[in-house]
Amino acid sequence: MGRERTAQLEYSEIQSAMLDEAKRRRKAAKIIAVLGHFLGRESGDGGKGVLDGMTVADIGCSAGFIADELVNAGASRTLGVDIDVPGLRRAAARFGDRVVFLCGDGTALPFPDNSVDVLVFNHIYEHVVDPDAVVKEMHRVLADDGVLYLGLGNRLGVMEPHYKLPFLSYLPPALADWYVRLFGKADRYHERFRTRRGLRRMLRDFYVWDYTLPVLVTPDRFAGSELFAGLPGRFARAVLDRMPGFLLRALLPLVPTYLWVATKKPRYPAGERLPRPPEFVRTP
Repeated sequence: MGRERTAQLEYSEIQSAMLDEAKRRRKAAKIIAVLGHFLGRESGDGGKGVLDGMTVADIGCSAGFIADELVNAGASRTLGVDIDVPGLRRAAARFGDRVVFLCGDGTALPFPDNSVDVLVFNHIYEHVVDPDAVVKEMHRVLADDGVLYLGLGNRLGVMEPHYKLPFLSYLPPALADWYVRLFGKADRYHERFRTRRGLRRMLRDFYVWDYTLPVLVTPDRFAGSELFAGLPGRFARAVLDRMPGFLLRALLPLVPTYLWVATKKPRYPAGERLPRPPEFVRTP
């Protein structure tokens, strides 16, 4: 990577999007809809009942909005883990009666082996110093029949999502630092994205299903309507609706975000048949 990295402490103080409650709750609705389909617990009532009776943990929970929605989806025990102390304080103040919030490093999760039914790891890996170690630790704590939800940014996505600078994630660290400084975005570029191939290697100990295209093709089914907001979004939706399947698949290496569901043992999506079904991802 070219330089030593340090943990991003107090991230909610740096990135205001982490405190955008409406946006975070929309993300949670999408997460729960995907989990509901995979588990065969689809809900027409805002996700209620999808996680009934389950122990659920949000790794990288920050201010707790997604964790709160996991409670609303029926989780019997909900845990939130982060190193973002200001975010955790906000979370505990609002949701501490419903969610157990813990200050902890993802490389040493404070849970016993095989103890969590559902893990959520949504757009976190690019921020942590050692994502492979975090993934290994999530494999340890996930129940043998458990499910891991992953929102994964793609290095080859053209527009970098945090600083809105094109091709930023393509650059080596020194050039990326110069780029963000040039536009007054930050002193340095901390995030490190991986390509689809690199993400497959990162998840090599899991069985993975890709929900990216199902969500893009049927966004209303997965609470993903915000993906196509405004005139540009409507145009993109019209293009996707007319694009043949083989071309959609060919474009996957350039999709900015992947939505994957992973398990420790072979397991198949249990939900209803979709126009574009989830596809199995072959990991090394």
